Amino acid sequence: KTRHPRPGLNMNVCSLWRALWLMRTVVGFARPQEIYAPHSIRIEGQLTLGGLFPVHARGADGTPCGDIKKENGIHRLEAMMYALDQINQDEQLLPNVTLGARVLDTCSRDTYALEQSLTFVQALITKDTSDVRCTNGDPPVFVKPEKVVGVIGASASSVSIMVANILRLFQIPQISYASTAPELSDDRRYDFFSRVVPPDSFQAQAMVDIIRSLSWSYVSTIASEGSYGEKGVEAFTQLSKEAGGICIAQSLRIPHNSKLEDYDKAVQQLLETQHSRAVVIFASEEDIRGVLNATKRANQVGHFLWIGSDSWGAKGSPIHQLEEVAVGAITILPKRSSIKGFDEYFTGLTLENNRRNVWFAEFWEENFDCRLLSSSKREDTSRKCTGQERIGIDSRYEQEGKVQFVIDGVYAMAHALHTMQRELCPDYPGICPDMEAADGKALLKYIRNATFNGSAGTFVMFNKNGDAPGRYDLFQFQTTNNTNPEYKVVGQWVDSLQLRVEELQWPGDSEDEVPVSVCSLPCKTGERKKRVKGMPCCWHCELCDGYQYQYDETSCRLCAYNMRPNPNRTACQPIPIVKLEWSSPWAVIPVFLAVLGIIATIFVMATFLRHNDTPIVRASGRELSYVLLTGIFLCYIITFLMIGKPDAGVCAFRRIFLGLGMCISYAALLTKTNRIYRIFEQGKQTVTAPRFISPTSQIAITASLICVQLLGVLVWFAVDPPNTIVDYDEQKTVNPLLARGILKCDITDLQIICSLGYSILLMVTCTVYAIKTRDVPEDFNEAKPIGFTMYTTCIVWLAFIPIFFGTAQSAEKLYIQTTTLTISMNLSASVALGMLYMPKVYVILFHPELNVQKRKRSFKAVVTAATMSSRLNTKPSERPNGEAKTELCESQPADPMSTSPTA
Repeated sequence: KTRHPRPGLNMNVCSLWRALWLMRTVVGFARPQEIYAPHSIRIEGQLTLGGLFPVHARGADGTPCGDIKKENGIHRLEAMMYALDQINQDEQLLPNVTLGARVLDTCSRDTYALEQSLTFVQALITKDTSDVRCTNGDPPVFVKPEKVVGVIGASASSVSIMVANILRLFQIPQISYASTAPELSDDRRYDFFSRVVPPDSFQAQAMVDIIRSLSWSYVSTIASEGSYGEKGVEAFTQLSKEAGGICIAQSLRIPHNSKLEDYDKAVQQLLETQHSRAVVIFASEEDIRGVLNATKRANQVGHFLWIGSDSWGAKGSPIHQLEEVAVGAITILPKRSSIKGFDEYFTGLTLENNRRNVWFAEFWEENFDCRLLSSSKREDTSRKCTGQERIGIDSRYEQEGKVQFVIDGVYAMAHALHTMQRELCPDYPGICPDMEAADGKALLKYIRNATFNGSAGTFVMFNKNGDAPGRYDLFQFQTTNNTNPEYKVVGQWVDSLQLRVEELQWPGDSEDEVPVSVCSLPCKTGERKKRVKGMPCCWHCELCDGYQYQYDETSCRLCAYNMRPNPNRTACQPIPIVKLEWSSPWAVIPVFLAVLGIIATIFVMATFLRHNDTPIVRASGRELSYVLLTGIFLCYIITFLMIGKPDAGVCAFRRIFLGLGMCISYAALLTKTNRIYRIFEQGKQTVTAPRFISPTSQIAITASLICVQLLGVLVWFAVDPPNTIVDYDEQKTVNPLLARGILKCDITDLQIICSLGYSILLMVTCTVYAIKTRDVPEDFNEAKPIGFTMYTTCIVWLAFIPIFFGTAQSAEKLYIQTTTLTISMNLSASVALGMLYMPKVYVILFHPELNVQKRKRSFKAVVTAATMSSRLNTKPSERPNGEAKTELCESQPADPMSTSPTA
């Protein structure tokens, strides 16, 4: 035949025809022959359905087709034949209408499938043959191609996408039984595409739920190049981000026509992130097997935790002879059931009763490992087929997982045609003209509205995008000592996850413990997470130190001033409150000294009272002695107030007696030294006795000095009433477990010094007068003992001040300062008691013969003797052996002041 272009040819049809031929050229399979597929199955019927199945694998070295695929190809193809037989035999479904088929092989390649699918659109292209003549001049006779009303297929998502782009141009509805790429849910681009399997977006959500339930947060992904793998991983990545808590360590892609090195490289890349053991794999069977083989070659069996998509499912082919690598793999498969009727149909097929399947002989050879003809392509066996072999008896048989969905896809098309026939041809048996004239849009509407009970007993339906609802079974490949490795159902996903974690088994020694796949291990209690920038699942753990506690997983907060973190730093707890205990070593020593001092003071006071009228007691100034002993007694008593448990009463008494005992003591001593000083200074100028030297005057002077201290205390009470506080800063140690709150009176260090300041002033003044009266005769009115007392006391308090302020920052501040203060006061009181009164008590008790009244002399004689003694003491070299001093001293009365006039 020759064909000449004719002017006026419809430009739309011409352009479309040119576009189709251009596409054939682009994909690389343009042939000059007729577009009819040279190798296909044709079944006559009033309505013809197209079928696309991966009967063969991809070919190598540029050839389009490779080895036959027994399960994914022949099982699925025969499932369509079985469904057509069942529908044509059903008098209730499409009565008086028979369904035919045109089944093509996609060879698992999208470009080849595109070329084959052009067969389905030939009947929709109008050809103008008026300008075509045969060589004898007669018009040509064309065989009109059958009209394909709908297509069942394809299998791979990449193939379905390629085919869907052509079929939508001619408005041919398409129902896939295995394509799950989320991209196909776009109803604007693939508006004529539907599927009876759920999209990978549901599958990806199921994977996210599985990973979250196993507490995995750091996973890697592997995808086969193409729409199925890449779009599946893209959906998983997006959903994991939305769910939160899952990070993608690596996202790898296996290229088309991959080589051994590509798989090895992928495994090595996965090993770069050792902690990311979980691997989500959206890949073809060939790529799954390649990755598992590479894992075995890398000696990493048991390291990776596989999460396989439905392309892995529960199939045996991807893991054949790689079972040890696949142990523990969790795989997903749309809910399915084995169709018993198909098993009976398929196992009954023979070479004699299945001549309509042009690829069945090739399947027979592969299934039974034999050769049928001398022209057979099989060269790996010399065994000849007898034709008497039986499927399932002489060979292993297991129904392929997508058989149910192939049958459901054919039935979905049949139910849509049935509803369409009832509405368009209500009173017409068979196909009426209205139905023949209906386009693909009308049929698509009926497909989307179809709802029926599928072959597995579950409802088949479609949403607005043509997707089936998500219903998945979850499998794990397990092996035990008693059984062979097998897939075990461990849960399901129907809108939500139901996973039986206790039934899961894992590779390695800890089969029952869920392995870890995290970027960073969980932080211990009391530690916060310091995120790694750009990786929300990776962090460093930092301890909440000091007085901080773990507020949440990413931050620490400081406890309140009166609180400290508990041992695991998850919350704050009150700091224990302590005080100086009586049993503490810091208290034992001061209390011991105070008790001894109190006993000694009482003993001295009792002795004086008992011998109150003896010369020694009178000579020591009875009135001031009792005042001085009272002050010494109060100095000892303050020890018990400083150690006692603080309360408002104790704090008030501390303020009163803290400086009062010393004030009384040094006021009395100052009055004595001042009296002596005035007497002898006055005696140098006149024989008249100075004023205010009588006992009554001395008591009045002492009382006035004491009143100054009491007045200061009253002012202190008015300005700042006494109360207790808990000091949390004093023992706030670096280790919060050792922190303590100190219960004490509200008295600062400065207030203590100010309270003692007046007494110290009296002490210093008394010391000055003691120095000035140092030349008074030794036995004259206690001048020398008072001097030694004051010198020693000054040394004690000079040592006290640096210790008191030097320990202000110490954690033991309360104990050290309290002990130092009480010991200093005890020592001061003990020095005064020992030097001033113990010698007198000794004489009173053990030498009463010395406690007698001596000769009285006039005040003038006493002063004159003291003056001469003073002068002689200035020139000791002029008097050999100090004879003059001795003579004067021996002539002095016991109490030179006893006969002097009063003020």
